[in-house]
Formats: sequence, structure tokens, C-alpha cells
Amino acid sequence: MNDWPEGWTDDDRSGNRYGQGSASDRPESARSMPHVQRPVPQQPARPRQRPAPPRQRPVPQQPGGYDDGGPQYDSGYNTGQVYGGGHGGRGPGHGGGPGDGGYVQGRPAAAPDWRRRIKIGALTLVVVVLAVSIGTYFWADSKLKREVDLSKVIERPAGGDGTNYLIVGSDSREGMTAEDKKKLHTGSAEGKRTDSMMILHDGSNGPTLVSLPRDSNVEIPSFVGSESGKKYPGTGRTTKLNAAYATDGPELLVRTVEFNTGLHIDHYVEIGFGGFAQIVDAIGGVELDIPKAFKDKNSGADFQAGKQTLNGEQSLAFVRTRYAFAASDLDRTKNQQKFLAALANQTATASTILNPFKLYPTMGAGLDTLIVDKDMSLWDLGQMFFAMKGVTGGDGKSMNMPISGSVGGNLVWDKAKVKQLVEQLNNDEKVTVTSN
Repeated sequence: MNDWPEGWTDDDRSGNRYGQGSASDRPESARSMPHVQRPVPQQPARPRQRPAPPRQRPVPQQPGGYDDGGPQYDSGYNTGQVYGGGHGGRGPGHGGGPGDGGYVQGRPAAAPDWRRRIKIGALTLVVVVLAVSIGTYFWADSKLKREVDLSKVIERPAGGDGTNYLIVGSDSREGMTAEDKKKLHTGSAEGKRTDSMMILHDGSNGPTLVSLPRDSNVEIPSFVGSESGKKYPGTGRTTKLNAAYATDGPELLVRTVEFNTGLHIDHYVEIGFGGFAQIVDAIGGVELDIPKAFKDKNSGADFQAGKQTLNGEQSLAFVRTRYAFAASDLDRTKNQQKFLAALANQTATASTILNPFKLYPTMGAGLDTLIVDKDMSLWDLGQMFFAMKGVTGGDGKSMNMPISGSVGGNLVWDKAKVKQLVEQLNNDEKVTVTSN
């Protein structure tokens, strides 16, 4: 039996007639094709993985590759891939950006915004400076002793242009120990008296400093007692100017100065012995050029001629000395003017104002011992201080109250010159009056 399909012969079985048709007169029928085993194509070589660029740590193999035997998922990095330390190529903030230590391949990290940083720094500095300045202002303002009530002064002259300060140096020993009194040669007298008096006019034509000798012969006018409130009528009595202070304190002294000059006093400032010496020591001393050597056992002064730096003790001796000079109190007032102007000039410097280790001790020493009127502000005090500095800066003038002679040992003012001086000050004109 032929096992081959109909129309096939043994020749077909040999394979010689494959694809050559059939010997039968019938068309060649369909037949099943034998299975042809095709050779397995050779597995192409895997592409070499692109090496990661140098960085902090290698990127781990990405998940999702084929099983063994098949091509693996290419984990090469595409352009623009973000690299960075941390999880999955991202920084601690999982942002992968320049802000968390990463960078973008193909472009540099963003440059710092210096303009913004400078603005923030400048704003911070301004806020700090304002806070310190405001705090310092209120601290200093709270230390002022506003103890003098000028509203108690009666029959006052009209005010003029500019501002007039009555500056008083008292021999108050308040707060001083026995050792301090001995060291500063102040003695131990009870109470306090005026040791120096000056009028400082601050106006548009520069400051003018006028010393009032303590031995000036003046009339004590009617006044209202600062403590009793009782009115005391004037009797025409004349006496030394410093007696007014000894009688009823600052209010009567202001009343007496206004009555005898006709000049309105806007503010009152007083400082004692101890505070004066402390201010000088706080700024490290005051440099002064002393033209002629002098010595005085009463004040403790002992100075050689020439330029030198005076400490607190020496400074107090310098401004208190009068017995060593021929003109006594008049020469002393000139030294007081010279010293106070030098003190103001050397205190209002950048090395003091910008140095908190000098500024605060200086302000503390001065403000602790200053006595001012109730309407005196820290701004007014600053204006007075810089006006005092201007006296030696070439913008101002210093002089004694014009003197015409003496009576009973007291100095008599030249009434005509005093009247002219007051008119010039009230009108804020340039002072042309001289002491002589």
C-alpha cells in the first residue's frame, strides 16, 4: 500500500521532485508543507552601557529589565537628566536642583543673586541701626534729671531769635565719697553753690558763649520761692551773682540773669564736680595747650606750659583755679570757656560716637549728673553740645560779659555794651560787642 498521498511517488519521497509538479494528468493538489527548522539568529551583542559622569555616588540600576537571555533595559542617562546626591539622584530636598546640591547636565548651576542678597543685608543693617539708635535715645532721655521748673520764674522778658542756654557748673559734692573730695580738692562744704555760669546762644550766625563772672554785681529782683511758692518783693539789694543761686536755687538764678540782662533764657543745664571729672575720664582725657605754667594749692592745679592731656582730676583743677591769675575770676572764666569747648570738640568725634565702649560710659557719666529744666529734650541737649563745639570750630565766638569797673570787690557790668550785646543776640545778629 502506498503510504504517500495520492499522486505522490517514490521519487517524491526522495525529495527530487519537490517544487517540480506531479506526473499525474490532474492538477497538483494542495499538500502540507514539511516543517523547516530555521537556524536561530545569533544574539546581537548588548550595547555597552554609557558610563555615568563623575559625581558623588553612582546611580543604581533602573528597574524593569528583561529576563536573563533577553536585552536589558538601557539605563544610560538622557540629556537633561538631573544628577545629585541623595535618593534616586535627588538631593535632600528631593528637588534635584541647584539649591540642594544638584546640577543640570549640559548647563551650569544658577549663579547666586547678589543683588537680592545685598538688598536684604542693607535692609537688615538699617533695621539694626534704627533699633539701636531708638533704644539709645529713650535710654539716654530717661536718665535726664528734669528738676528745674522755669514756669516758676516770673516777669520774664520776651524771647528772641535763636536759643539761649544758661550753663552752670556747681560745686555740688553729691555722690562723692570722702576720698573723692580729698582727691579732687573740693572740700566738704554743705549744700552747693555756682562755680561757673555761662550763656550759650545758638543761632543762625553761629554760637556765642558769654561767661558771667560769679563775682558780678547784680540786683536780686522780686521772685516766687521755688519751694514755698511765696512771692518775695525786690528790695533793690545788689550782691554777687552766685548769691542768687545760694538763696533759692536755679529758678532764682534764671530770674536774676533775665532781670539784669533782658535776655530770655530758654533752657537750664547744670553739672556738678563729680560728673565733670567722670565725663573727662570716660573719653580718655582732654588734650589742651596751656600757654603758661601755673600752680594753685586751693584747686590742686600744678601745670607746665605746653600741649598735654588732662584727666578728670586735672581738668577740674584747671577750670576751678583763679587765685593763680592776676585777673582772678575773669581769667578763670576764659580757661573754663577754653576747656569746655575743647571737651565738646574732642567728644563729638567718630572715635567716640561710633565706639559703644566710649559712647555709653561718656553718656552715662554725663547724664547721671546733669540737671536740666523740665522742657529740655535730649535733642535740645545735643544742639547745645554741638553749638559748644562750634565755638572752637571757627563758627562762633567766646567772650566775658563786658565789665566797666568794680564796686566793693564785685565786678560791674558795662550797661551800654550789655544792652547792645543782648539786642544782637535777640535779633540773631553777628556779635560785634567785645569784652573790653
